[in-house]
Amino acid sequence: VVVDNGNDFVSPPQEVEQMRTLQRARLQLNDKQTMLLFVGQHIWEKNIAFILDALALIPHLPWKLYMIGTGYAQDDIRKKINQLGLYEKVIMVGTVLDRDLLKQYYAAADMFLFPSLYDNAPLVVREAAAMHTPALLLQDATAAEIIRNNDNGFLCQNDPNAYAQLLAYLIAHPNEATKVGNRASQTIARSWQDVMTEVSERYDAII
Repeated sequence: VVVDNGNDFVSPPQEVEQMRTLQRARLQLNDKQTMLLFVGQHIWEKNIAFILDALALIPHLPWKLYMIGTGYAQDDIRKKINQLGLYEKVIMVGTVLDRDLLKQYYAAADMFLFPSLYDNAPLVVREAAAMHTPALLLQDATAAEIIRNNDNGFLCQNDPNAYAQLLAYLIAHPNEATKVGNRASQTIARSWQDVMTEVSERYDAII
């Protein structure tokens, strides 16, 4: 039996909403602006070029992408952002070591972008779910095995145009993203305490 990973971000809904309100105020985001988030190594294997190419198709929509992390491709990613004319829409935050601050970024986000074909069991998708933030992944990617499309996350074809269309739809229909984010918190996010209780019970049964 494989027991799913837990995470340390699981929080009551009212606490998540408070963090969301405070962090969006700090970032000066109003209710009409959609906050997109990427957390992970800044390496091309994470399919970051795919994210930027998709967003370059919808620059006129009211979104902002916050990218948290660092990696060997950081400078080239910044160059690509500038080449695509997205320098006012994409904010490279850098490394965030403060777990509470990272938690606030997740809570403030409307959608978590993770079209990686490189990862197999990304903790970041579970962290986003714990903060009621739905993830947008690619169909048939190993990272997407825990996602049921339009239920606890969103799946899309491996095509920047399709990804952009999905983003445009969700930006225009924020209630759908909220509903799926709430469902993600119920089905994907588990506390480590909950995980360890299950592990302990399974070992007791085996013994």
